[in-house]
Amino acid sequence: MLLSHLVTTSGAVAGTAGRLAKIELLAGLLRQATPDEIPTVIAYTSGTMRQSKLGIGWATLERARTRGASAPSLEIEEVDALLRRIGATKGKGSAAARRRELENLFSRATRDEQEFLVRLFTGELRQGALEGLMVEAVAKAAALPPADVRRAAMLAGDLGPVALAALTEGEPGLSRFAVQLFQPVKPMLAQTATDVDDALAQLGGNGAFEFKFDGARIQVHKAAREVRVFSRLLNEVTQAVPEIVELVRDLPFEDVILDGEAIALAADGRPRSFQTTMRRFGRKLDVESLRGSLPLTPFFFDILYANGAALLAEPYSRRHETLSAHVPENARPPRIVTQDRDRAQAFFESALTAGHEGLMGKSLDAPYEAGARGTGWIKIKQANTLDLVVLAAEWGHGRRRGWLSNLHLGARKQGGGFVMLGKTFKGMTDELLEWQTQRLRALEVGREGQVVYVRPELVVEVAFNGVQESPHYPGGLALRFARIVRYREDKKPDDADTIETVRRLKAG
Repeated sequence: MLLSHLVTTSGAVAGTAGRLAKIELLAGLLRQATPDEIPTVIAYTSGTMRQSKLGIGWATLERARTRGASAPSLEIEEVDALLRRIGATKGKGSAAARRRELENLFSRATRDEQEFLVRLFTGELRQGALEGLMVEAVAKAAALPPADVRRAAMLAGDLGPVALAALTEGEPGLSRFAVQLFQPVKPMLAQTATDVDDALAQLGGNGAFEFKFDGARIQVHKAAREVRVFSRLLNEVTQAVPEIVELVRDLPFEDVILDGEAIALAADGRPRSFQTTMRRFGRKLDVESLRGSLPLTPFFFDILYANGAALLAEPYSRRHETLSAHVPENARPPRIVTQDRDRAQAFFESALTAGHEGLMGKSLDAPYEAGARGTGWIKIKQANTLDLVVLAAEWGHGRRRGWLSNLHLGARKQGGGFVMLGKTFKGMTDELLEWQTQRLRALEVGREGQVVYVRPELVVEVAFNGVQESPHYPGGLALRFARIVRYREDKKPDDADTIETVRRLKAG
């Protein structure tokens, strides 16, 4: 398949308002792809590359632009192979070698193809066809139920191989994607509630409430005596957390997959900061000494698999019965089940008194929706907070001169891309400003006056006092008294809160 065909379809999708029409366009593209091309077509139309890093900055991209080829000739597989070469180029002289490869690619691309590639490299294609649309497009192209494709993608953690199986083998191909030990599953995510009353309403008037910890999400897999631990981003962190390995190894399961949170607690049992907890992750040296000074305590709140059986489709009430029968109470979050608003409010206040973030409200009937931000889980915090994406930053003035300070904040759109909600420079220490400036300069894609535009890759947790209508921002809303709580390097842009969530907070 020619790259130009994908570029044309991508443009048509971006210019089409209706979701069903977008899906039809993408399904038509997938039907024309060869098996070898399917994973690349999935990645490019979703606005991502198959290579994690290319080592190419904005200046290099700008220098590589040419008048362009007069006619399209680049094949999709050819482009992907060239990007693999660029990504694999390391060592002395690698920057010049990558630049030559890029210039060769751009010299053979038409102007439209060049524009597409630049937007792909800089992350700006996230406004076209995100994975949610692609799941339905794969289902339509393969004539399979979208729910089956979605479930396989959640379990695989990557839509590419699922699409290949669906389009070449049909239903038998999808059946291979099941919960497997030591293959991490995307974690279930939560919606946001303004308070306990809102959470109870979303849960239909009855639900379970658990303490919400400000720790590191973990997923632990066990088979016999072998135990492996994975992070929220599905990276293996087993070596860094030996005390969690030891605890799970002794649990009365032959095999199991547990979902939970690890947190560093002070001597009085109160939680340490999120940043302190995260010091334990990613460490390969001095693990034992750090374990002594900064031990981790795991709290397991869900179970995905036990003794040979997948439990994702089971209602939460049954999953918790299995969990509580095998995992001791001190390794589970404090929990109540109630319909009573006052009891739930008192439990919320007890969580805050203990130093925790708030509560998680959970529907007793909900399945485990891997990778989804469904209605079965609701988070309730003391202060309103949202996970937003940094779209740009402005150079500071006065004491902040030389630092990128005022952040442009964006919420995720359901159809793909991000919409700006406002700006903030509050809540930043000098240390954070220095780190932030370095990270944002590395993500730069362009400038306009004092504004530096960046690839939408950094997720930041923002606290605010309310949501108000605003004609100044594309989303039509703005956050009142927004301030930075922290950067969430354990989250991806696709984990950010949506503009629909922000609108619901305003309505509430």
